[in-house]
Amino acid sequence: MDMLSSNVDISALNQKDFKNINTKNMKKDDLREVCDNFESFFTQQLLDISLKNTNVAGEETGSEIIKGMYTENISRVSAGTMGISDMLYKFLSQKGK
Repeated sequence: MDMLSSNVDISALNQKDFKNINTKNMKKDDLREVCDNFESFFTQQLLDISLKNTNVAGEETGSEIIKGMYTENISRVSAGTMGISDMLYKFLSQKGK
């Protein structure tokens, strides 16, 4: 089993899992922030997995901490720019109507 499939079983998700999401009372800015935060989290997971076996931060003591800080900062700064946030926002906005 590869590393990604051991963390997330995408096949278990389906449309009915999202029927109980209530976005009617949520402000648009709050929903946008939630979507951006999800994209940031998703991006960090991808970066963590892709950089796991690299020496981007060196091989010395603390390099894993530095690598974690690096991926966290990149994912936070790039939140809302990959398109995942926009797709999720549109989907959840339509569910609230």
